[in-house]
Amino acid sequence: MSVPTNQDPARDSRLQQPGNSDHIDSSHQLPEHATGAKGGGLRTYIIILGLLLVGAFVGWRIYVNKQDTAAEANKAAAAANRPTPVQVVNVRQQTVPVFLSALGTVTAYNSVTINSRVSGQLLQVNFTEGQSVRKGQLLLQIDPRPYQAALDQAIGQKAKDEANLKNTQAEAERYTALYQAGVVSKEQQQLQISNSGQAEGSIKADDAAIEAARVNLGYTKIYSPIDGVVGLRQVDPGNIVNSGSSTGLVVVNQIHPISIIFTLPEDQLSQVQAAMKGGKKLVVEAYDRSDAHKISAGTLLTLDNQIDTTTGTAKLKAVFDNQDNALFTNQFVNVRLILSERQNATVVPTAAIETGTQGDFVFVVNPGPTPPEKRKNLPNAGVAAATGGKGKGKGSKGSSGSTGSETEAASSEGSTGATGGTGGKGRGSNAPPCPAMHADAVPVHVDFTLGTMSVLSDGELQTSQQVIVDGQEKLVDGSNVCPQQARPAAGASGSTGPVTTTGSTGNTGTPAKTPTAPTPDAEHNKHSHANNGGATQ
Repeated sequence: MSVPTNQDPARDSRLQQPGNSDHIDSSHQLPEHATGAKGGGLRTYIIILGLLLVGAFVGWRIYVNKQDTAAEANKAAAAANRPTPVQVVNVRQQTVPVFLSALGTVTAYNSVTINSRVSGQLLQVNFTEGQSVRKGQLLLQIDPRPYQAALDQAIGQKAKDEANLKNTQAEAERYTALYQAGVVSKEQQQLQISNSGQAEGSIKADDAAIEAARVNLGYTKIYSPIDGVVGLRQVDPGNIVNSGSSTGLVVVNQIHPISIIFTLPEDQLSQVQAAMKGGKKLVVEAYDRSDAHKISAGTLLTLDNQIDTTTGTAKLKAVFDNQDNALFTNQFVNVRLILSERQNATVVPTAAIETGTQGDFVFVVNPGPTPPEKRKNLPNAGVAAATGGKGKGKGSKGSSGSTGSETEAASSEGSTGATGGTGGKGRGSNAPPCPAMHADAVPVHVDFTLGTMSVLSDGELQTSQQVIVDGQEKLVDGSNVCPQQARPAAGASGSTGPVTTTGSTGNTGTPAKTPTAPTPDAEHNKHSHANNGGATQ
């Protein structure tokens, strides 16, 4: 196949002829070195060289970036997998009460609203507001003078009527003698006898009037009808008080002892009645509004004799000595009616309970590094595998198959000084290295709460084990940990003490579905344990 060219033979022959006007003078032609043949090759060489340099630079940068990425990944894996400082407590067994929970209101054992039974001016108030008073103690004094005058008037009327009685009796006797002598008629005699009888009736009416006047006079002094505490007075001295007024003068409440009224669903009444068989006194505990601090303890007095059909509940009344005045009238309290006791119950702090997609679990500290079957759960496990599990350890050699971060974790670096929670101590550069320990997620079932503690189903944990109560939000199943014993919080609730100072719900619950071990991307939210609806069994 012929290749076309740009040469024209006829045109070239014309150019070579001298007389041809298209002939080009050789003096006007460019020199051979200026035709650009060599210049074009040099330019091409420079361009190719520049491209090679750019490509080499780009390749070098890509290589450096890969190395930096791998180094950062190793550092991230090392930081993620070093032991996490955590706070731990021992699993305990103790006797806990089984009870029913309810809402109650403190009421005075006896409450009296003092009203005036007579009208008059209030002269004296013989008490201090809030004072404890005894039965029969004088509280108020109303002006007695009008009632004393009424008494004197009744006594004077009686004296008058007594004189009249003597006269009528004498008249009756005279007319009787005259009738027997035949001087007066029978009718006149009977009239005088009747007048004498009327005079005797007047005397009896006068006696009643005197007694009424004395009673009204006595009402001018108002005494306390019970032992108790007086409240704020409603009327000041100098004011006029009226009998039958709807506003009382003062209220006296008996608070030693004091009572609490609470309600329970009708379905739970059978449990209470069964526990009360044989005259057994059931213990009732009163807790504050937060249901965390015990206020006082008393005994169940009685159940109401009917169920409220509107709410389906029945009222119960408990009595408390209240010698320390911890309970106050109309105070709202949480009531725990203890039915029985549960022996050797497994108890852990509620702060140790975590919630996963399959239920509740706790982190239990076990000796040794992360087991091989759980290393896949650790953060950046894939990065460590891709980089061949290499890392720059600064301490002893890490466990096999794990990243070099584990060796960093075991060292005495100050990096382990970060606390795993709110109460931990940091590990300084001079602190001894943490022993190789890891945290396992153990499924549990919470039967009920016990103040700040939770009671678990039997057999799930042993008393020799330790559970993590602070720092577990950073953990996954198999994480390396650096445990420290948690210090008890100042002013902790009595829930960690013996059964007599703690409470629980009575619901032993049903077995929960066994949760699966949490994964690294699982969200571990703190579990807030309610009181199983407030009731129990």
